[in-house]
Amino acid sequence: MDGTPIVDILMFHSISDAAGPTAIPVEIFKAQMRAIAESGLPVITMDALVDARRMGKPLPPRSIVITFDDGFQDFADTAFPVLQSHDFPVLVFLTTEYIGRQEGWDGANKPERDIMDWETVRDLASQGVAFGSHSVTHSDLTMLSDDTLGIEINVSKAEIEDQLQQPVYHFAPPYGLTNDHVTAAASGVYRTLATTRLGQVGPADHLHGLPRLEMFYFTNLTRWREHLAGTGTAYLRRRKMLRWVRERLPAI
Repeated sequence: MDGTPIVDILMFHSISDAAGPTAIPVEIFKAQMRAIAESGLPVITMDALVDARRMGKPLPPRSIVITFDDGFQDFADTAFPVLQSHDFPVLVFLTTEYIGRQEGWDGANKPERDIMDWETVRDLASQGVAFGSHSVTHSDLTMLSDDTLGIEINVSKAEIEDQLQQPVYHFAPPYGLTNDHVTAAASGVYRTLATTRLGQVGPADHLHGLPRLEMFYFTNLTRWREHLAGTGTAYLRRRKMLRWVRERLPAI
């Protein structure tokens, strides 16, 4: 490492025993958070990253940002108490049409998981949880007309701000699907855009194209500790290559 600050933005969804890569069992999650605490790496806010880029405020050589997509109820019930026990800040991206309902955007998960209601979101915000937008309907934003894209980006922000009475600065497009048009539209509204591109944030990464670490890849705690210690670069490089290949395979 050349001394340039590196930020790991961690991406979680559900902390539960649900099937699939968007769920991590609670005991694994607890161990992942415990490993961060033991590593001594600071957990910062997304706003701190923005301040470093925009105002030149210093960052540690390595730091971590913790994010959750979708706003599942198990964040409030299971994940937040663990984060709170370590005094770790966290950013949760909400899909506003599904607040207080169950996930229903693609029908892939059965049974569908509960999404937090506004009362729960407001209570968490009062305890320091930061919230960003994950659109209105959890649609593929790259497939939408300009008018519909504007609704997804702007209405979700306005509704969260109205409910919490505080500004919303951060955005994560559903499924990580974005293109130049979506990025340009979101850049005029939000300070950051967090993608699902696998990687660590370095100086070449734009605030409106931030990579994240999918934490399902780090459920093996030995690999996670190696990553935190800076000795897991080969594993991350291999994962990035496998994803690159998979994304380019023709659909069958």
